[in-house]
Amino acid sequence: MHLDASAPTRIDLAGGTIDIWPLYLFHDGAATLNAAISLRAHVQVDSRSDGRLEFRSIDTDRQASAAHWSELDASGDLSLLALMARHYRLDNATLTTRGESPAGAGIAGSSALTIALCGALARWTGGSSDPEHLLQVAMNVECQTIRVPTGVQDYRPALYGGVAAIELRADGIRRVALDVDPHELEQRIVLAYTGAPRHSGTNNWEITKRHIDGDRHVFDCFERIRDTAVAMRAALDRGDWDEVGRQIAKEWDNRKRLAPGVTTPVIEDLVARAAAAGATAAKVCGAGGGGCLFCYGPPGAKPAIAAALAAAGARLLDYHIETEGLRVG
Repeated sequence: MHLDASAPTRIDLAGGTIDIWPLYLFHDGAATLNAAISLRAHVQVDSRSDGRLEFRSIDTDRQASAAHWSELDASGDLSLLALMARHYRLDNATLTTRGESPAGAGIAGSSALTIALCGALARWTGGSSDPEHLLQVAMNVECQTIRVPTGVQDYRPALYGGVAAIELRADGIRRVALDVDPHELEQRIVLAYTGAPRHSGTNNWEITKRHIDGDRHVFDCFERIRDTAVAMRAALDRGDWDEVGRQIAKEWDNRKRLAPGVTTPVIEDLVARAAAAGATAAKVCGAGGGGCLFCYGPPGAKPAIAAALAAAGARLLDYHIETEGLRVG
């Protein structure tokens, strides 16, 4: 018996980090905006005849095994796979994973993998495939794996695909699909890997602690991040692409104020080179400090922006906006 599953990664357009519970509860009207992209995380499940469990990560070239799911915990290699297999009580199977995005890219590769694992293992074991149930399991098990709070936005583009606003409210999280032409958006964005992985768990946890401790500077940064997401959503709704660019630039300025490690000299150099080639805005995906950078500009400037980033040593990533989310079959 064999089963495949995959889920897309995402570009976070605005409102990142504010999606960590309970931070959004202190900023009325908080929301994040993101777009699923075609760089997918893949999971393969194959039956075995010896009763054992085997895990294989093609990306990291690591393997692990166990005689039974009850032996699994988060202390060894491939802890996410182990905790997922334990949650679903998986037995007598080989679990293989592969990602299309670079490690530490800041485009939610781990969250996409977690959603793909949930979809695959729920189908394999006969568990619930209800979307809200999958979201809850994915968020909680990834939190157990990285041992710091996780944001709520990244699992939804992986599950549903498309371009959406994630409304962060006291009565729950609500995903609202945005009526955006995927081609219009992607022809304005060049996505590149800076060559330095980022560590979002550490960055986000430090910012979360400062916010909870009452740091007024951090609180005000989040207010501006919230306001930028609101303005960008309105611009996307009316197809005002110039205003979208202005709000992306504001988002990056606000995000850099959160903590010193959000940007680096390498990132600033790439942003400057892209601007010289015609980009009107740029921002790092995820928590910052490395990973992927996306540069935004008029469609006609896209080739020059891409060439400038490549000449500076960044790795260009071929992608499209992905309208389909989790696939299991």
